[in-house]
Amino acid sequence: MKIILFQPQIPQNTGNIVRTCAATSSSLILVRPLGFSTQSRWLKRAGLDYWTDVEIEEIDDLPLYLEKTQSPFFFFSSKTKNSYTEAAYAPDSLLIFGSETNGLDPFFWQRWPDRFYTIPMTPGQRCLNLASSAAIVLYEALRQTQFTTLKQ
Repeated sequence: MKIILFQPQIPQNTGNIVRTCAATSSSLILVRPLGFSTQSRWLKRAGLDYWTDVEIEEIDDLPLYLEKTQSPFFFFSSKTKNSYTEAAYAPDSLLIFGSETNGLDPFFWQRWPDRFYTIPMTPGQRCLNLASSAAIVLYEALRQTQFTTLKQ
């Protein structure tokens, strides 16, 4: 599995996601521009010593990356009705999350409207934290694939 963060803004969230990736043998793709330096002490602190255990890639063009991939991919947003549990995940799925402040670019909605899922929440509440959302979705994807990537 790979988690993709589209233009993340908060280093502590990204560091926490690095830790989740390490615990699940998942990879992380960061889509520039980032709202922080990857050398940030807050980022390193949040990810502790897990940075060396995770394959991390930085890219500039997510649409181009998605056009070239053979892996199934899914977008997550609070602005859709389909539950994240309805998606059919594969072991090589790409799980894509928008920035904490701006979400996902409208281009993605226009190009791939049928690939958007949400984590159900009480109406009127603010969105879940990005790191929490990524963990919730990742573990559902792992559950659906019988945690095959965790078995050695």
